Amino acid sequence: MVLYFTSAVVTPPYTIYMGKDKYENEDLIKYGWPEDIWFHVDKLSSAHVYLRMPKGLTIEDIPKEVLIDCAQLVKNNSIQGCKMNNINVVYTPWANLKKTGDMDVGQIGFHRQKEVKIIAVEKKINEVVNRLEKTKEERFPDLAAEKEARDREERNEKKAQIQEMKRKEKEEVKRKKELEELRSYSSLMKSDNMTTNEDGYDSDDFM
Repeated sequence: MVLYFTSAVVTPPYTIYMGKDKYENEDLIKYGWPEDIWFHVDKLSSAHVYLRMPKGLTIEDIPKEVLIDCAQLVKNNSIQGCKMNNINVVYTPWANLKKTGDMDVGQIGFHRQKEVKIIAVEKKINEVVNRLEKTKEERFPDLAAEKEARDREERNEKKAQIQEMKRKEKEEVKRKKELEELRSYSSLMKSDNMTTNEDGYDSDDFM
């Protein structure tokens, strides 16, 4: 089961989701999307929380209000962290998560430490947590199928982009060819390449 939340502090709203236990976290790690940003309490056990970004946006584009929502949700879903003040929450793109065979269930590392960001959380903000909890939905998604559908859509988009690029290239080649033909025709029509009446006959010949 996956828990979904809606952060409606901005328009359009953002979707936040997390697994209910460490075994579901494994599936979320495996079937995450390139658009996902992963959140976790630093150095403490907590839920793995994901923010799904719109395509084309990066971790740098997360609205401040949405970032606070994610951090509060992570803190609230940490057995130790929820009771503590002044904790740090780390976050990074899903693609930066590193999973090796010797890691425990739900445990991850990072490919590039420099891509890991930190947000300080001074204390729990009940208003934020309560607002998010009201939007909570429990679902049983086929994560593998959803990931495949997303990847297939991306492949089709790329294929369409390539086809459009090839079409434009053909049009450009055709346009250049037509322009060259037009220039060639124009050069033939220049006065120094044409025969005039004066070159052909004398009007006095017909009198």
